[in-house]
Amino acid sequence: MTLLFIVGKEQSLHQPMYLLLCMLAISDISTPTSVVPKVLCIFWFDLKDITLGGCLTQMFSIHVGAMIHSAILVTMAFDRYVAICNPLRYTTILSNARIAMLGLVGLIRAVIFVLPLPVLVSRLPFCANRIIPHTYCDHIVVAKMSCGDITVNSVYALTLVFVTISLDLTLIGLSYRLIIRAVLKISFQKAYQKAFNTCSAHMFVILVSYPVFIFSCLTHRFSHNVPPEVHIILTNLYYLLVPMFNPVVYGVKTKELREKISKYFCRMSSPGVTDI
Repeated sequence: MTLLFIVGKEQSLHQPMYLLLCMLAISDISTPTSVVPKVLCIFWFDLKDITLGGCLTQMFSIHVGAMIHSAILVTMAFDRYVAICNPLRYTTILSNARIAMLGLVGLIRAVIFVLPLPVLVSRLPFCANRIIPHTYCDHIVVAKMSCGDITVNSVYALTLVFVTISLDLTLIGLSYRLIIRAVLKISFQKAYQKAFNTCSAHMFVILVSYPVFIFSCLTHRFSHNVPPEVHIILTNLYYLLVPMFNPVVYGVKTKELREKISKYFCRMSSPGVTDI
């Protein structure tokens, strides 16, 4: 929320890179909001019931948020590629309108691909077992509770994860391959350092986001030896720690953003001081 406030207030930050950070921040706010309140109700107040409509809505929100988050990381990789490999054409290739359009495409992709998940679950018959062995309504977890055939659910969900994640990681990898190739052609150390500073925050977010998500998806489907507590702990930490780290990492690594945040905090701590 602090990041959104600072970027919204500062006209100098109305640039494509900061618009992408705002999109990432909105994703980091919305996805945990669909998970954490119910988790707290379970652990603090023992309120474990959820309606079918509420479960399907939460399922849709969680998976849409995950796909949008991945799409934003792909767009940020493209942004880093243009900033390093075509810096003179950056403003012409990437404008605020184009970034917003890419964000809209990511949203539409997520809605279209994820919408069949709750629809498929709503068609399943549920018999005696109505206890979800998780703290939120994950698609495959809820589907496994059914006493009917879940082959279609399992195949579609696995195909969705494989296609989207592999496509997004391929695009990110291609962007960094072109970045590395461009940096290796430069002979002085300062350029290496600048390129690393430009990409380090994005690389950190990728390394934090994808491995835990992929591990959780694969173990839910192929591993029966992993205790359910491990799934619950990992996914809850994923939806808590990743959204918490993202704005902190970008706030620390981005000089302009760090300076603006420091300025606002100084104003708050010294309300009688005015700028000259």
